[in-house]
Amino acid sequence: MKQKKNAKYHLRNWTEYNESLVNRGSLTFWFSEDVITAWNNQARSGKRGRPKNYDETAILTMATLQEIFHQPLRQAEGFLRSIFELMKLDLRVPDYSTLCRRRAALEIELPTRHRGEPLHLVIDSTGMKVFGEGEWKVRQHGYTYRRTWRKLHLGVDESSGEIVAAVVTTNDYSDGQVLPELLDQVTVQIDQVSGDGAYDKRNCYRAIKERLAKAAIPPRRNAKIWRHGNANKDRLARDQNLRRIRKVGRAAWKKETGYHRRSLAETAVFRIKSIFGRQVSARSFNGQAAQLLIRCAALNRMTQLGMPDSYKAA
Repeated sequence: MKQKKNAKYHLRNWTEYNESLVNRGSLTFWFSEDVITAWNNQARSGKRGRPKNYDETAILTMATLQEIFHQPLRQAEGFLRSIFELMKLDLRVPDYSTLCRRRAALEIELPTRHRGEPLHLVIDSTGMKVFGEGEWKVRQHGYTYRRTWRKLHLGVDESSGEIVAAVVTTNDYSDGQVLPELLDQVTVQIDQVSGDGAYDKRNCYRAIKERLAKAAIPPRRNAKIWRHGNANKDRLARDQNLRRIRKVGRAAWKKETGYHRRSLAETAVFRIKSIFGRQVSARSFNGQAAQLLIRCAALNRMTQLGMPDSYKAA
């Protein structure tokens, strides 16, 4: 019996992609004049209490460097001090306690470069380990059913690989519960939403229909029709998918709908974990969520440097 060989792929843009990978490790820093001016926040909020010493940009910059270079809080402070000394910038650096406290309250926007075309949104989620008290308990007492992790839910632009929506939850939220919130973060038109069987829920189809998008979600193996064809109502998109699968088979349906492109969401999950690690170090939930969202924003910057353009070899 002959063993099936895996398909081989070649890159059309090897030179550009190779250069982008090199640039991801560059230590070249550039601070614009407006950032330098706003770094030390002198504006008064009019509220009670001491005004903040640093602008949000300062905290976000420091937190981003911490995630990219895998540094604890104190090392991130020292790292940024050395950068300012080398650049001869007369700027104060937030201390590690300020970074820890204010990072949890950051409003993080994902940098994207939308080309004006409707999106094919591919979605997935993954678990990130919580490092801290939970890990100490595991070492002392072993694993129990109360293990703790955080779930990162992603919506990825299929054509560019950029993360256009991200939500962080505790481990007691299902994927289907979070999908409407992911869609709310996408401000441009959505043409199709592709997700695995975990999103085969009524509220998911309802949210996708409200965005006038096509749902490419495979019904479960034992799925039943939700609304009979003779009903005096519009047919449900989920039932139409199920009828088509029964007619041509699951594999052919996936090929027709482009469902296999959903694997790009899994690729984004793999990239986040391989580049930034599989755990978060902050103690509070808000701090943990900020860490993960900062990683998503940083990954988008890396994606914009260049991605492989591959084709299947003959």
